[in-house]
Amino acid sequence: MPLDKDFKRLIRGRMQKTGESYTAARAVLRKKSPAAPPAPKPARPDYARLAGMSDSAVSAKTGRSWAEWVDALDGVGAQQWPHRRIAECVHQQFKIGDWWGQTVAVGYERIKGLREIGQRRDGTYEASRSRTLAVPVARVYRAFTDARLRKRWLPGVKLTIRTATPHKSVRISWDDCTAVEVGFTPKGDARSAVAVSHRKLTNREDSGRRKAYWGERLDALAGLLSAASRARS
Repeated sequence: MPLDKDFKRLIRGRMQKTGESYTAARAVLRKKSPAAPPAPKPARPDYARLAGMSDSAVSAKTGRSWAEWVDALDGVGAQQWPHRRIAECVHQQFKIGDWWGQTVAVGYERIKGLREIGQRRDGTYEASRSRTLAVPVARVYRAFTDARLRKRWLPGVKLTIRTATPHKSVRISWDDCTAVEVGFTPKGDARSAVAVSHRKLTNREDSGRRKAYWGERLDALAGLLSAASRARS
């Protein structure tokens, strides 16, 4: 590899001062030249930020941090797989429950640039919200499936319930051709959790608006059910 022009000038200057040969002057100057510092290692991406969930949360439920999940799933070639296969691998091979298997799969896809936060693998977006409520799961389920009760906390919406599994799930067609999936989980006799996923959204901005909307509506639902509980007691 040819030497750069500045270094060649230094060599010639030394030759004139010392009478050394070109080779000798070059050897001396090379010894005096400070070694180039090693290239800094590229910083590891902030996996928790990309995944949309903290390391502590995923580690507590799965026994692995995001970096460990990336290493594990890269090791089996998961970057080339569709979402369902990744989730099945996490569930079956790594013995993680269905819900956390889905969570790890989605986080991994976000880290690998296969989807953004709020985006599905088909390119559409979704918005998710959840609440834990101090009422039995049957009452939360009824608040979604009873049209008269639903209007009290979810007014001004035209929707069609496509399928409903009592106290477990509801699938809804919204009036703008989007879709809503609702899951219900009992937390003992007097508490329950509801999780809403609004899907088939067209962009990230719409996802943000729907997320805010469902946060407000679930707050309204919590207030309605709480007031009804106080009235009963």
